[in-house]
Amino acid sequence: MPYAHAGPTGLGRIAQQAATVLYQHRLVSTRQLHQLITPHHTRAEYLRRQLHTLREAGLADTVGRRATGQTELLWWLTERGAQAVESVGLLPQRPYRMSPEAALGPLQEHTLATAEAGLAFVTWARRLGHECGPLDWSPEIAHYYRDDARPGEDLALIPDAVLNYVHTEAKQRTLLTFFIEVDRTQMTIARLAQKLHAYAAYHQFTPPPPSGRGPRPARRISSTPAWRSRYAVFPRLLLVLTGASDARLARRTADLRSLAAADPVLATSSVRAGVTTLDQLRTEGPFAPVFTPVLGPAGQADAWLRTHKAAA
Repeated sequence: MPYAHAGPTGLGRIAQQAATVLYQHRLVSTRQLHQLITPHHTRAEYLRRQLHTLREAGLADTVGRRATGQTELLWWLTERGAQAVESVGLLPQRPYRMSPEAALGPLQEHTLATAEAGLAFVTWARRLGHECGPLDWSPEIAHYYRDDARPGEDLALIPDAVLNYVHTEAKQRTLLTFFIEVDRTQMTIARLAQKLHAYAAYHQFTPPPPSGRGPRPARRISSTPAWRSRYAVFPRLLLVLTGASDARLARRTADLRSLAAADPVLATSSVRAGVTTLDQLRTEGPFAPVFTPVLGPAGQADAWLRTHKAAA
């Protein structure tokens, strides 16, 4: 999907687009950038030349990563590059900055896997005639809430990504919003279940009325959940598993369903959540029956989290 240029001026169009993608997603491989920005080019040589102009201008930098028997470059914006994107003012400012240490650090694989999940949505949107572009997902947006199970604590739910997708069927256009959680099997299954619990707690969180001595009618208790200030409909939660064999990921999905069913907050929540693998998301697409619902019957569903039979 075409998107506005928010990159530094004085560069080629592709270099500007690459700068915006790097600003939004922090760390992206050459292959991912090629598929996001120049999928119509059979080879990535032109993109590579444009990326090198960013590096020569001091706007971007790279580290090498060994993958599939060869080294690929991972790109990020320098402080100068981030400031150049921010000066255009077309993207929301992000507080984080990448560094060589962070690019080589323990979050490298998770950041790339999150970008890979977003790339799967972009790729399938092109194939299906839907709309989802390189800037249609934002990583790590904080959602503040409180949980009755942890009284007095101010909590923050931070999805790996919030992704917007326009599904088009005949003349019907539907804007879908997804919470994306990428799990590389690095955390315990209990901790992953706690993240699911956090979504249910955020869903039911209603902010308290403002404090003060104002007239009693002005201090009525709000009945509007906090999420409604951001979303017309509560986003579907999609968990994307990777980093292990298919058999292990299947066991992890079954264990997660068991823990979710035992959580009284989740069991009574109307949050819709589904689990798939990154491989399935890439090869079959989000609107194939590749998701297992976290709650309820274990049949397969698509990204709408409707069963395949219902979808048909």
